[in-house]
Amino acid sequence: MSNKNLWYCLKTIIFILCLSPFLILVYDVFYQKLGANPIETLHFRLGDWALRFICIGLTLTPLKRITKLSKINSLRRMLGLFAFFYASLHFLVYIGLDLSFSVDELLDEIPNSPYIIVGLIAYALLIPLAITSTHVMQKSLGRTWKTLHRLIYIIAILAVIHYLWMQKTYNPEPLYYAVIVSVLLMYRIIFSLKLKRKALFK
Repeated sequence: MSNKNLWYCLKTIIFILCLSPFLILVYDVFYQKLGANPIETLHFRLGDWALRFICIGLTLTPLKRITKLSKINSLRRMLGLFAFFYASLHFLVYIGLDLSFSVDELLDEIPNSPYIIVGLIAYALLIPLAITSTHVMQKSLGRTWKTLHRLIYIIAILAVIHYLWMQKTYNPEPLYYAVIVSVLLMYRIIFSLKLKRKALFK
């Protein structure tokens, strides 16, 4: 098997793995395995997976630099779209199943629940990234594309804040995500400073 075919098979396997949480959720919904509060469980699990894919996407650059495998970058689009997919379902479950698409109810909840505003901003910022994820849009936007897609750093921070603020009881899981995102962003800052230092002393 050629390297090209091997990479295609690997990407297919990764695609199936990325889709599997959704398929498991569909199974759990169909067989009523979501517990006493199925809407809340569905909502939280979709949100968890959206944040997980954001974190996984952020690991690609460090992983590429460590392994020297440039092809890893080609997974960025897939992982980003899966993050948007799960975030969209997370939003739809909340606005559709929880609020029955009632704008009035949403507006009533926002003043008492600032985490909703943070979550909506994070999701709104994800939309242009999903729209411009194609190779055609990347070529069309040029340098602007790279600047635009740096919004993922802000989205990751907002997503963690959204998760932290929505907790009504102590739950350490959002703190784990906060640590992961902090480490990944610090890596980028340190690497960027090293590059600037090298350029300065050339």
